[in-house]
Amino acid sequence: MDAINPADIALQLVELRREHRELDEAIGLLVANIEADEVAVKRMKKRKLWLKDCISRLESSLIPDEPA
Repeated sequence: MDAINPADIALQLVELRREHRELDEAIGLLVANIEADEVAVKRMKKRKLWLKDCISRLESSLIPDEPA
């Protein structure tokens, strides 16, 4: 298994956090609109949750394993 470069992971984290923040803002704007497309909002929320999971996995991969 190839070791993943921590610098590459950090770059991925920056991009994922940016997209997560942008989705959060877009969802806020759509929810404020009474005529918002509920299906679109649900899809955006699912994408946002998926991004959060990816961010968590990448962050935990940066933590070194402790020897037993």
